[in-house]
Amino acid sequence: MKLLDLDIIVTSPPAPGWGGRYWILVKLTTDDGITGWGECYASSIGPEAMKPVIRDVFERHMLGENPENIELMFRRAYSSGFTQRPDLTVMGAFSGLEIACWDILGKARNRPVWALLGGRMNELIRAYTYLYPLPHHDINAFWTSAELAAESAADCVSRGFTAIKFDPAGPYTLRGGHMPAMSDISQSAAFCKAIREAVGDRADLLFGTHGQFTTGGAIRLAKALEPYSPLWFEEPVPPDNIGEMSKVARATSIPVATGERLTTKAEFAPILRNGAATILQPALGRAGGIWEMKKVAAMAEVYNAQMAPHLYAGPLEWAANIHLAVSIPNILMCECIETEFHDKLIKGSIRIDNGFIAAPEAPGLGIDVDEDLARANPYTDDGLHLQMQEAPCDYVNGNSFAGGAPPKAE
Repeated sequence: MKLLDLDIIVTSPPAPGWGGRYWILVKLTTDDGITGWGECYASSIGPEAMKPVIRDVFERHMLGENPENIELMFRRAYSSGFTQRPDLTVMGAFSGLEIACWDILGKARNRPVWALLGGRMNELIRAYTYLYPLPHHDINAFWTSAELAAESAADCVSRGFTAIKFDPAGPYTLRGGHMPAMSDISQSAAFCKAIREAVGDRADLLFGTHGQFTTGGAIRLAKALEPYSPLWFEEPVPPDNIGEMSKVARATSIPVATGERLTTKAEFAPILRNGAATILQPALGRAGGIWEMKKVAAMAEVYNAQMAPHLYAGPLEWAANIHLAVSIPNILMCECIETEFHDKLIKGSIRIDNGFIAAPEAPGLGIDVDEDLARANPYTDDGLHLQMQEAPCDYVNGNSFAGGAPPKAE
């Protein structure tokens, strides 16, 4: 069995774009006609520029290779151009292709991917969700309203979720870490208070940030949140600043989580070694793929750390996250996005049931991709998957961060 052909589909979820402006899906076909699907979570260049990168990685390192030889293909891509270092764009391309190889291998053996990763450790995976506005909410008011967030949280708990994530302390600026405005700290505490009162002890609170604070600013914010006992404080400082993240971790009782912007064991290992985080959040479509994150999960075991795969993408990456989660002992939970488009794209083949995901039993990733639906929703804009704010933190008028990735304003 050899890898023969690659097809790339860039599909766009409907506005407001829960999961990003677009998803890059890859379809591999072998010489004996088996197809495998993956998703490339590569967002630092546009999808039209990313397509030739994906094709180059495939043709240079994978074409004609047996899809079983994942370790070999990984080392080729990781070492390409005499680098042997974690290149975010190359690994974003390789990760989706690697996921597709596992889908092929599972189908060839008529077994789910988790069965090829050491077997089923967990029959059910705990799911968590980001807080999204309910249909009757004002989508613009939602992101700064603790009251509306609490209402959405109560709805999530009524549907079985035992963990909910929110991030009211924006903005996420390209300027790097900033000191939060006092109003941002007050608003964050108000969100935690309102949500905790709405859900009680029925759900964990997951406080999200995206590396937007200075070390001192992150510690000040953490102290304001501690009375509400969040399960994690996500990426409090820029993720490449491991020493400073370690200082935050030592200064707060809230566990620190990080990983959505990291790739390969080379970037995750220092996080563990320096005590910067005890919860790792890889996005498998970016982090090196399933096999590489299986290694990271093993490293995390040694440090008594847990895995919580991140999702701000489509359901193909979600499926990969789930198979990894089924196979490892130190899974905490998996992020999930429930939209009609997510569900239809895989024809409902994996779903959340009362806050948990059952280990898929179908061969490969266990998903049935609606290729026609993916092609019928092409991405026609020129924005990136997510965009950083260029303006600095506003210390006078307050700040907000709108979720989703809506089309660019005209």
